[in-house]
Amino acid sequence: MTGPHTSSPGRTREQPALFGAAAPDYERYRPGVPTAAAELLADVLQGRPNPVLLDLGTGTGQVPRALLSAAPGLAHIEAVDVSQQMLDQAQDALAPVLGRCTLRLVHAAADAYAPPPGAEAHAPDLITCCRAFHWMDRPAVLAMADQVAAPDAAVAIMGDGSLWTYEADWTRALRELIQHYLGAERRAGTDAAYREPGRSYEEDLAASAWNDVTEHPYSVDRAWAPKDVIGYLRSTSFASPELFGERHAAFEDEARTLLDSHACGGSLTEHAVFTVLLARRGGGAR
Repeated sequence: MTGPHTSSPGRTREQPALFGAAAPDYERYRPGVPTAAAELLADVLQGRPNPVLLDLGTGTGQVPRALLSAAPGLAHIEAVDVSQQMLDQAQDALAPVLGRCTLRLVHAAADAYAPPPGAEAHAPDLITCCRAFHWMDRPAVLAMADQVAAPDAAVAIMGDGSLWTYEADWTRALRELIQHYLGAERRAGTDAAYREPGRSYEEDLAASAWNDVTEHPYSVDRAWAPKDVIGYLRSTSFASPELFGERHAAFEDEARTLLDSHACGGSLTEHAVFTVLLARRGGGAR
C-alpha cells in the first residue's frame, strides 16, 4: 500500500544528478542485500508491534524489498532519497510486494528528513542506509536519526564497496581502461573527483549518540556476466555514460572486449564482503 510522495528542503545536498538518470540500470544491475544481512535486520524488529523502517538513500528500494521478505510483519516504510527518478523506480519495485505494509516516499536529503505530522507514535524502530552513507552529511544524519527514532531503535550502516575498489585482475584492468578515458582520479559525476570520507563510519558512529556498535560481515560470492558489468558501470558515479560523452559507445565496446577476455566460463568472479554496522544508542535509550 503506497502513500503520496512528499518533498522536504535540502534535497540537492547529496547530488541527485549522480544517480537519477541511472535509476533503471541501478534497479537492474546493482546487487541486492544478502539474505543473511536482511535476516539480521529482521531480528532487530522481532517482537515489536507494528515495526517501522526508515531507509535513507533508498535508491530503488533494495533494503525495504529485502526486509519485506525477511520481516513480513513490517508495518510501515519511510523511504528517503534525493532523486525523484530513484523514488519512482522504488515505488514500481515495492508496490507489488507491500501487502499490508504502508509506504511513504520522501524526496529529500537524508539529514533533512522530517516525519509527517502526528507520526510520533510511529517512530522508526530501524534506520538503514545502504551503499549511500559516504554521500551524506554523516554527523547531521546521525543527529537527525537520534531525534526521530524510537527509544530502543537501531541504526544499520551497510555496504560492500564497488567494482572500482574490488581487487582482482579483471577489475584492475577495467579500472585502468576507465582511467585511460577519464583520467587517473576516480570521478564522482561530471563536476568532481571522488574524495574518501575524512573518517571511518565507525568513527562517525562513535562520535554520535549511536555509539554502541557491532560489526557483522557477510561473505558474498558473485558471478558477473560481462554484459551485466557494463550495465552496472552505467549506474555508477565513476563510469556513467555522461562522463564519456561521445566516446561512451567506444568505451563500452572496449570494456566488453576486455571483460570477455578475462571471463572464465562466461563469468567474472567477485568475492565481496557485505558489512553491516549495527548501532544502538549508548545506554540503550535516549
